Order: sequence, then structure tokens, then C-alpha cells
Amino acid sequence: MAGRNFPGIEVSSFSDMVFGFLDDGEGWPAEGFGSSLESDTTGFDENDEEKENGESLEESKSFWETQIQILQGMICRSNSAESKIRNATKEAVKEIERSGGGCACGRSVLAMTGCRSCMMREVSGRLRNAGYDSAVCKTKWKSSQHIPSGEHTFLDVVQRNTKKGEVRLIIELNLRAEFEMARGSEEYNRLVRRLPEIFVGKVEKLQGVIKVICGAAKKCMKEKKMHLGPWRKQRYMQAKWLSPCERTMSMPLVPSSRLPKPKASMLTVDFLDKLPNRTALEVV
Repeated sequence: MAGRNFPGIEVSSFSDMVFGFLDDGEGWPAEGFGSSLESDTTGFDENDEEKENGESLEESKSFWETQIQILQGMICRSNSAESKIRNATKEAVKEIERSGGGCACGRSVLAMTGCRSCMMREVSGRLRNAGYDSAVCKTKWKSSQHIPSGEHTFLDVVQRNTKKGEVRLIIELNLRAEFEMARGSEEYNRLVRRLPEIFVGKVEKLQGVIKVICGAAKKCMKEKKMHLGPWRKQRYMQAKWLSPCERTMSMPLVPSSRLPKPKASMLTVDFLDKLPNRTALEVV
């Protein structure tokens, strides 16, 4: 069944992001995502002029080491709610993989190799069955001067607290794949490998990750003297998760303690009606 729409999240400065994304009082901003996306001038300016002077090897090495430290600091800092939902998500994925999958479209529901949409529905359903307000989220955005149009699907969990209001956690089942580049340098690929495969975190935390990785992608392409595709830029990656989205909630799964009712063959029933003194085993 379809859920309600959620607005995007206003982008804060990069320094505030690194040190403040776990502060109390986070909730939904009053403004929508569209205006902040187009007017975002913080972080890495994609239209800035290239520096004429070359960069030394020491400066380049220092840059990549710093990005790894910043990214690790963001990923490692998690509160108890994030940790619980992350563990529940990982367990749901493992259970689906162990069961061999199976879905309405007829393909295996193996993580990242089977049907992505069915996999997300399965995981969301298991999270809802565990008591979390989880949903499959689909974002869509129109093309602009900076980025092409597109759409993306992921999961979320909305927590309701009387002190903080609604707090939304984004769940991406394969975050690394969203940032991998076929022509990425070894330094860039090493940074991407630091990302968790399954990401669970607040919107502000994901914003910080996007800033770091997209800034690194820009530098990587600059060092290779190659053009950075618009789908690799910060605004496009922001649009994937931070655009207004439609939440679709999967129905809770039947608890595993409930055993299915035995199904009797219609042929066996017909024979038993005619031969009341015979057992089903004798008929077979």
C-alpha cells in the first residue's frame, strides 16, 4: 500500500556536517529539497576554475588520507538506534540469502544479484514485522541546468520520539555500488571501499558521505584530466536520496512461529469419501 510523501532535507555546511550530524533535535526542515539543491553553494563548487599550478605528490597524498579519516569518522559514529536497525537489516538480508529467495517476478531474491525491487520489499517487510516503520522509498527528479533527470529506490525507517519529533534513517542495501567508477584511481577506489555495503544512517550523515565521495570523485577525474559525468556530481547524488519521495509500505510478514495449514490432495479427499474405512496413507 502507498505511503505519504516526505520532503527533502536542507543541506548544511560541510564543517557542521562532520561534527554535528549526531546532535540532538534533528527532524524535518520546513523547506523542501528542491530549493536547497539548486542553491547549494557549500562544499565543492563544480564550476570553479581549475588551479594553474600543479599539485605536489605530498599534497595529493595528504588529501586522500584526510578524506579517509573524515569518512571513517562519519561511518563509525553511530547511535544505538542506528546500530539496532543496521543489525536488523543485515540479519534480514542474511535470512533471505539463506532461504534462497523467490519473488513475484520469478527471479532469485539474492542481495545485489537478483531482483533489487523484490529484495527491498522483502527486507522492508521483515523490518516492519520487527516493529519498525519501514518503507520502500522512490525518488524522482527533473533535469536541470546541472543534472539530468532520474529516479532511485531505497529503504527508510521513520522513528517517532516526543522530544525529537520524527527522525528518518536512510537504508541503502549497496552503498558502495552507487559510488564505484570504472575509471576511478586507486586512491578513489580505496576510499569507496571504506563505505559500508549496507548503509543505515540519518539524512545528515548521508549528506556528509556524499560530500566527501563526490569531492573525491571530482579530484580523481581532475588528476586523470578527464571529464566528470553529471551523474557523478554532488547535486545528482543528493537527488537520489534527498529528493521528495513516495513511501510504499510492505505488509508485515507472517510470524515464523505460525505453521502453514496442511494441504490435502483433492484426489485423496475424493477417495476417502468413497472409502471411509481406508486411511490416506493406504490410498496413496
